Formats: sequence, C-alpha cells, structure tokens
Amino acid sequence: MADRLAALMAHFPVSAQVFNAGPLCGINTLESDGRHGQLHLVRSGTVEVRYRNGSLLVERPSLLLFPRPLSHRFHTDPDAGADMVCAHLSFEGGAGNPVAAALPEVVCLPVDEVPGAAPVLALLFEEAFGRRCGRVAVVERLFEVVMVQILRQLMESGQVQGGLLSGLSHPRLRHALVAMHEDPAREWTLDGLAQAAGMSRSVFATVFRETVGSTPGQYLQAWRIALAQQALRRGRPLKAIAVDVDYGSEAALSRAFKARTGLSPRAWKQAPAA
Repeated sequence: MADRLAALMAHFPVSAQVFNAGPLCGINTLESDGRHGQLHLVRSGTVEVRYRNGSLLVERPSLLLFPRPLSHRFHTDPDAGADMVCAHLSFEGGAGNPVAAALPEVVCLPVDEVPGAAPVLALLFEEAFGRRCGRVAVVERLFEVVMVQILRQLMESGQVQGGLLSGLSHPRLRHALVAMHEDPAREWTLDGLAQAAGMSRSVFATVFRETVGSTPGQYLQAWRIALAQQALRRGRPLKAIAVDVDYGSEAALSRAFKARTGLSPRAWKQAPAA
C-alpha cells in the first residue's frame, strides 16, 4: 500500500520547539502568536483546557493538539499541578500547509488509544525531564514522531470529517490522492484518477466530492498551487516551478496562481503572509 503521508510530510514538514517541560500549576494562559500551533503532552494530572469555542477536561495521559494558532488556557490544581511537555509547532507553509488546514481546531487523544505512542512518549518524557546533553534536540524530534502518530490515528479511526485527511482515510480515494501528491506534474484526467482509485468515473467523482469537499480537478489545482507556493518560498525560479507542477509555462502558472490566490506569484512572494 502506498504511504499516504510520505509526500505530504516531505513537501510540508512540521517542526517542534519545546517551551515547557515540567509541572504547570494553577492557571496558565498561552496567547496565540498568529504563527504557531502547539502540541501538549499531558503526562499526569488533571487539566481543564479552555479556548475560544469550548473547553475540555483531560484526566488521563493524553496528546493535546492545537494545529493552528489559537489562544488557550490551562486550569490545574494550584498545588499538585500537572506534568506536561509542550512545544510550538511550525507547519511549513503556515496557513497554506494542507496538513494543518485539514486538522480539526483541537485534537485530544488519550495516549492508550494511539497505537505505538506509549514507548515513544516514555522516551520523550525521560529525555524531557532528564539532564542529558542534546535532550532538547531529541525531544523535538520525538514531537515530530508523535505528530505522525496523531495523523495516523485520526485517519485510521475515521475521526476527521471532510477534507484531505478524510479522503486519505477512504479505502479507495486514498490511492487517487496519493497519486496526485506523488506525481503532480502528470496530466491527470478524471478517468486516470478513477482508475487509480479502482472506481468508475461517475462514482469516483461523486464520492470524491462528498468526502473531500471539492472536485478532483479543484483538489489537484489546489495541490499544485500549494507546491508552487512552497517552491517560491524556497527560491525556485517560476519557469522551473511551472514544469514541476505541469502548467507548461510561466504565464499559465501565473494565471492559475492568481485565480487561486488573488495575487500574481511575484506579488504573493512579496506579501508578508507568504
């Protein structure tokens, strides 16, 4: 079976920066900086988490993910507190990162419900609360491993409704999505994508739209433009990018880019949001 996350994580990786390793007591507020998400690992203790659209109560070891910038507040026992390791997450591409965009506003998963997480977290906590050299680098790499485990669990358990991860959870659509991700420069047709999914043309088009929330053509264009944006950030020339994403010429890519983003590639690259 093709790796559903390989191309996504290769083009749009996530990195972690640890900012807390130890007990949090009482009330602690984390204000959004407009750029980073956060991943909190609750080792022990009870934590009430409040955020803009709701709240949740964490009473057992859990993974708490805020994939996009969102202010939130922790309420814990003022004396006993809760043992937590926390990291800022940088999704390459920011708001345009398809993984971050596909995730729910908040994800909370008990550790014992995520296959393979327990041994990774045991090592992460051992490093985070230890004093060995290089521990921060080890912990931050392990946070990235945990992110992959969270994505796996969300896809395998069907806990995402609509969008990219929902499509990657589908037993047939996943093959068409992986094909587009891995070979964006190919001249994909509806028939070709339906064949990759092992479905008839009409059924594929209907199921794709209902599951992912867009037509296959719209999704492919969005993926290609996201790759073009990523390549622009990395300094690739527009002519080379056009070939990479099958637009044939700079002019054709520029037209599609502006239709999707409202800006020409040059103007988009100069904009602060890029």
